[in-house]
Amino acid sequence: MRLYALCDQDMLDREGVSVESFVNIAKERGAEIIQYRNKNADVAFIKKQLIFIRKIYDGFLIVNDAYELVEFCDGVHLGQEDLRLIDEDITKAVKILRTVVTSDKILGISTHNEEEVLEANALDLNYIGLGAYRQTDTKKDISGILGDALDQIAAKSEHLVAAIGGVKPEDKFKYVTYHVIGSGLLK
Repeated sequence: MRLYALCDQDMLDREGVSVESFVNIAKERGAEIIQYRNKNADVAFIKKQLIFIRKIYDGFLIVNDAYELVEFCDGVHLGQEDLRLIDEDITKAVKILRTVVTSDKILGISTHNEEEVLEANALDLNYIGLGAYRQTDTKKDISGILGDALDQIAAKSEHLVAAIGGVKPEDKFKYVTYHVIGSGLLK
């Protein structure tokens, strides 16, 4: 299993865990990637957190949504809804993003079904997040749990695949490169 740690600020606040503690746990568990996600803070706070994480973590650092902060990390991850805020046409949205998130940076998007995976195959991406695998504490509004179908859908991706949503370290996949784990790291 290759680990992609999801450092969600709301989860940390709810659990009473500092960013530093989470990063240390992620490092102890061998995380190759940390994604910092904060859906409620302003850009200045997110920038401060990215700078702090970069000081204590040498692996790949991804920011969720805040593509304007890509210079402070190694890449950006966006969900389908966030892509559509850039342009309703996801192909155009990714082309626009690639003017900011240049080819030396990582760009990943969330996908939730076979149709979105096949659409992503034609996009200039480094990876896709695919899920949700099962229900998760990190997001409450999940529809369409993929369960065992996740691995079959992952097989259709031309990009690296990160399994998202309720993934546990012991989960086994054939076509998934990374297990994305957030609150599960704290247990």
